[in-house]
Amino acid sequence: MAAHRKPRQRSLGGRTARTAFTLALAGAATATAFDGTGQAEPKLTTAQVKAKVDKLYQDAEAATEKYNGAQEKATAAEQRLRTLRDEAARKEDKLNSAREALGSMAAAQYRDGGLDPAVQLALSDDPDRYLDGAAFAERAGDRQSAAVSRVRHQLREIEQLRGAARVELSSLKARQTELKTHKKTITDKLESARRLLSRLTAPERARVEAATGGGGTTERASRASRGSTGARDSLQAPGTAPAAPANSRAAAAVSFAYSKLGSPYVWGATGPDAFDCSGLVLAAYRSAGISLPRTTYAQIGAGRRVSRSQLLPGDLVFFYSGITHVGLYIGNGQMIHAPNPSAPVRIAPIDEMPFAGATRVV
Repeated sequence: MAAHRKPRQRSLGGRTARTAFTLALAGAATATAFDGTGQAEPKLTTAQVKAKVDKLYQDAEAATEKYNGAQEKATAAEQRLRTLRDEAARKEDKLNSAREALGSMAAAQYRDGGLDPAVQLALSDDPDRYLDGAAFAERAGDRQSAAVSRVRHQLREIEQLRGAARVELSSLKARQTELKTHKKTITDKLESARRLLSRLTAPERARVEAATGGGGTTERASRASRGSTGARDSLQAPGTAPAAPANSRAAAAVSFAYSKLGSPYVWGATGPDAFDCSGLVLAAYRSAGISLPRTTYAQIGAGRRVSRSQLLPGDLVFFYSGITHVGLYIGNGQMIHAPNPSAPVRIAPIDEMPFAGATRVV
């Protein structure tokens, strides 16, 4: 009978150990690849970075307009709340005065002992004088009843004011929560764009930022920001007369926009030294004595709609299906707008973004 021996365990060493280690590393690398972790970020082309950054800026601008709308509602709710509280305080002062008067009446009745009028008449040393006093007391009672009625009415009014104030406070808190949500969306989108741009070389980043969200040459914007009249004339095609604004107020708004070329984009800003897109056109027409709504989607309804072929300097031009961007038309297919945080207020062609409509304010 053959002897059964337990197989001898062989230690891994030399070439065998190196082979096993290599296989283990390969397996780990394969597993990591399937898990989708630990991989280096793919190298994006400059064009891909620009496309992603453009989308992030567009999303951030949409959130900015929602933020502006929520801010407008929050400000209105805060003002209504302040008005209600002031009115309630005034009515409470009147109520306190009425209560003091009632307290004086009650104290007088207590001092008189609250005796039955018939008993007081029987005990009176001067019945005629008492009867005169009783008639006065009766009239005083009527006045007291009216005072009580007024106090009750004032109490109801104050309670109604307090109820309305509670509703406004709830609305204000909701708007404040909404503001925080939109603010986070904006900052997240802008941070993502910043990270993408940081992966480019300095020349690549400069080219993307120059082309992102706004055309117009740096040289032209520079001359315009220095007040050069040649900048405006250069917008017209050779042999054509400069387009005239719709009226003097539109001309004033265009002049204001030219004076702000080079100003930084800051979301939520309406000037005097920084702007977002709707903040710029709001400030431009405010300088001309016209009040516009705060947001792009409200501004498009603030005047008479005009077609693209009818545009005149001073018209508001809107972009994207959600009406999330606006510029001020200046003629010859050009506008002045606040593009995004990577670019200052600048001149750009209106056909570089999806055109959504136009409005003539005055």
